[in-house]
Amino acid sequence: MKRKMAALVIGNGAYRDCGVLKNPVNDADDMATKLRSYGFHVVSSADATRIDMDRRLREFKDLLATNDVGLFFFAGHGMQIDGTNYLLATDTDTSSELDAKHSSLSLDKVIDTMAKSQASMKIMILDACRNNPWERAWHRDASTRGLASVYAPKGTIIGFATSPGEVAEDGTGRNGTYTAALLQHIDTPDCSIETMFKRVRNTVAAETRGKQTSWEHTSLSGEFYFNMSLGRVIREYKETSLADGLFVIDTSKKSHRIIQGLKSHNWYTQNDALEMLDAASASKMADDSLFVVGRNIYQTACGGANAAIPFATNFLTETSGYPPEKRKALLDGMLFEIFFNPKGELREAIKDGYFDELFELQRYAETKESFRFISDALQAARGDFYALPGKNREVAVTVATKKMKDGYRVEAVFVDGADVLRAKDEEWDVPEAERFYERKDLDALVRQLSAEMVVPGRSLKVTFTPIAAANAELRFPTGWTVRKV
Repeated sequence: MKRKMAALVIGNGAYRDCGVLKNPVNDADDMATKLRSYGFHVVSSADATRIDMDRRLREFKDLLATNDVGLFFFAGHGMQIDGTNYLLATDTDTSSELDAKHSSLSLDKVIDTMAKSQASMKIMILDACRNNPWERAWHRDASTRGLASVYAPKGTIIGFATSPGEVAEDGTGRNGTYTAALLQHIDTPDCSIETMFKRVRNTVAAETRGKQTSWEHTSLSGEFYFNMSLGRVIREYKETSLADGLFVIDTSKKSHRIIQGLKSHNWYTQNDALEMLDAASASKMADDSLFVVGRNIYQTACGGANAAIPFATNFLTETSGYPPEKRKALLDGMLFEIFFNPKGELREAIKDGYFDELFELQRYAETKESFRFISDALQAARGDFYALPGKNREVAVTVATKKMKDGYRVEAVFVDGADVLRAKDEEWDVPEAERFYERKDLDALVRQLSAEMVVPGRSLKVTFTPIAAANAELRFPTGWTVRKV
């Protein structure tokens, strides 16, 4: 489920012999940030010398040995010499064409490195055809402008900022025209890379009034999407289960009647519905249906339905005798409901009623695949967490307090050396003397930190400075939170 992807991103603007291009470093920085958000392991370099570029390429080559997708991005000066393309380093010797090609990075070398790698999907993006400032000195004609046509090895797509004979606009804003268009269209959900490049071409043509036409060489046999919806990433369950607001009830099926009862918002009806669920009936139900049953069991448990609560507090006992795959589908659904709303989107705040209780199950071998499932789902949804839920990583938190006459006032909450305590909005962002404070005991504060940080209590290691007594009363600022922004 998790895609293994690596990228090498280079942006060169501070050229020694021809002045500065203002946008390539911004282009590389913004592309690196975007690619990291999609789960790429990114190696990046800004204003790289020839030696820097060679070193980064060797590092990238090592990464390609263990990744399925490889992506190379370059922004800066590029040119063709004797039909071969070269990407210029900031210290490229431009005294002559011969000097230039022996002090630059050959595009063929990059292509060959990727072609011989284990990566099944290879993507190259070149915003590298800026106007050549040495054209006149080298007595070149217009036919040598831009980059030369190249062969795309099997499983490769190469995107160029321009067609042969054209030059790329450096852009009037933060980014070059081509990279700006890439950043505009790369986030389109479920848009194949070929379709994305077509949209980029249309935008570039419109921005330059037809003076610049991006183009691609491709030999892809499979599909690639930067921004995949959960339904494309998670193959175990249907889109109508992940976005269960779309789930259609068929009352001829027992599992659907259970779901219908759980959705009733009536405790008596919910409890009666769960009486229909046992090991024998579960063994006959489709995994998708049990996934949706699990979602609704967790929902009703948080709502206080007595028959649902044991599934959240004592899951293994409650599902004793269930076939392993059916138990997994049920737990997958319960875990999914904590983090995702009926549209299949991440919740702004988790549904934390039995968050700790369910994550206690991480200790058991029988449930490990469900926690793998939820961590992959959260990664696919590009959730921003202190630690990815499901990976069982501990998070150390230090709560800085000030001793008062009647207890301790919370003044900061540190994680990885940074204070993460902040006002929820500007209404609460007032000087300390004007703040209101809520009274909490230590256990209540730890539960709050666990829910807001989305870290199970068993993985949250909280210390206080100064050390607070177990029965100490704390004052926490009203309207403040440690949730990720």
